Amino acid sequence: MQKPEVTKVGGWRGLLSRAGRALALTWRAGPWSASLYLILTLAQGLIPAGVTLLTKWLLDGIQFAQVPAGEKPAGTFDPIMLVAGIGVLGILVAALPYATTYVQSRLKRGVTLVVQDRLFGAVNGFDGMARFENPAFLDRLRMAQQAATMAPEQTTASIFGIAQSMLTVMSFLGVLLVISPLITLITVVAAIPALFVQLRISRQQADMMWTFSPRSRRQLFYQMLMLDLAAVKEIRLFGLGDFLLGRMRRETVAINAAEERLDRKVMVSQGPLAGLGAVVAAGGLVWMVFRTLEGQFTIGDISAFIAAVAGVQAAIAGVVAGATQGYESLLLFGHYVDVSDMKSDLPAAAPSRPLPPLSAEIRLEDVWFRYTDDSPWVLKGVSVTIPFGGSLALVGLNGAGKSTLVKLLCRLYDPTKGRILWDGVDLRDVAVDDLRDRISAVFQDYMSYDLSAAENIGIGDLANMDDRDRVVRAAERADVHEFVSELGRGYDTMLSRIFFQGEDNDDPEQGVTLSGGQWQRIALARAMMRVGRDLLILDEPSAGLDAAAEQAVHDRLREYRKGATSVLISHRMGAVRHADRIVVLQEGVITEEGDHASLMRAGGEYARLFSIQAANYVEEAE
Repeated sequence: MQKPEVTKVGGWRGLLSRAGRALALTWRAGPWSASLYLILTLAQGLIPAGVTLLTKWLLDGIQFAQVPAGEKPAGTFDPIMLVAGIGVLGILVAALPYATTYVQSRLKRGVTLVVQDRLFGAVNGFDGMARFENPAFLDRLRMAQQAATMAPEQTTASIFGIAQSMLTVMSFLGVLLVISPLITLITVVAAIPALFVQLRISRQQADMMWTFSPRSRRQLFYQMLMLDLAAVKEIRLFGLGDFLLGRMRRETVAINAAEERLDRKVMVSQGPLAGLGAVVAAGGLVWMVFRTLEGQFTIGDISAFIAAVAGVQAAIAGVVAGATQGYESLLLFGHYVDVSDMKSDLPAAAPSRPLPPLSAEIRLEDVWFRYTDDSPWVLKGVSVTIPFGGSLALVGLNGAGKSTLVKLLCRLYDPTKGRILWDGVDLRDVAVDDLRDRISAVFQDYMSYDLSAAENIGIGDLANMDDRDRVVRAAERADVHEFVSELGRGYDTMLSRIFFQGEDNDDPEQGVTLSGGQWQRIALARAMMRVGRDLLILDEPSAGLDAAAEQAVHDRLREYRKGATSVLISHRMGAVRHADRIVVLQEGVITEEGDHASLMRAGGEYARLFSIQAANYVEEAE
């Protein structure tokens, strides 16, 4: 396994670039809060040295209290004033952490809002589907979601924390430098073993994080799967709970074992180095005590040395810990940066051509398509015309390429080779939003939104979502109005058992769940919200319905499709027999084309499939 070297993020320049972007996001989220956060952090870095210095002066003042004024050493101050100063600093020590926590939390909320808007704004800008069907991208997107809520704030906190710790170190060394350069040197030497220990620990932690990142993701996957409502039925039916729990436990045990090995290594091999620092500090203290007895140092000097050694070692440990946390945060932040910087996955023409209302035809010319460069071809040289006002049906076995062709018509992908023309205009040359605004569709894998019934239908046309009369008309066309009207709250009923309606969390009975057929009619009504569109795509619009409901839906669809250009996909031959033109796809190639009567006379694949289904219906009737 490759180690997580700095080069993985573009070297130090890459790290600094990410750190700069994290700070810029923090500043954009709240300039005043960020400024106050920095001031409070730096103040807390100076206070320990200030307390040490005042304590030294206080002890020196007490030590020489009985010495005549003219014989007192330089730097002797009034003890009462020093006590007051220490008291003020003590109040600040007690109060500043609470103020810092408040400002930090306020800033974190602002940062979360900013990075969330940027991340999901970027995702919303992906016009196609390719990235969402790429496992590697989905993994990165999940990491980016995690980074969006954690990494910028953690990076800022780490940078500010490092600045605070460095200021603490420098201020302590400044205090000691006033006393003696030799004491300053002893303090630095005493801190070196602790620094070495922390660096070793942080590197090993980073190595472990990199090595066990896949295990952590699998652990999270099993956790989420056991809580996924869509998976509950199969998990309970097939008794998968113990199996998934065992997988989760295996990953957790492996992670725990690695952490145990690291903890043991720290204790056995790094502990003596930390003790070496303590020995150096103790030796320095012994040396200072002897020199104090000889009159070279004061009691205040000894006090300052003790406080400085402990403070410097703690501050250096804070620097290393902050750097470690910051490095890990920047690694995570990289996923957010990469995703938020991504442009649309569909090339945009500049300038885009206007898309006229369809008046002649949609034509596919020698269209080839495959999902990746090394995957098999799904469409192989498909050429077909969809005339204006006519209906085209696509027929074929699973995997023939029917749904892929629909994705190309909606420009969720671009053809690998060939082109699709809308009245002679290549779809690549028009704005994606302009094209999709002219299309309405019901997909085979339709969505069931945890929204109200009216919202589930209305979002088919956001501009008219609040037009209840239009929502009702769409529901009537889909033959779902009567059912929705009988729900507890009619069109305002939540079609969910997960979320409540509004803020009323005390009524667990207000949401309802629907059957597959009911949801399919809701999805059909959603498509019918789009009135006056140029192209209607129906991908298995009645697959989840019983025979009577299917017949009623197709009768309504034929009425709805009159005068509209439509593409219909269905495995049920009876649903497509009335189409103006029927195209048979086999392994990505058009093998037959014509109307129902001509294809039946030809006796090819369409006739075979139709006859098989017809025979089944006859057997059932008999």
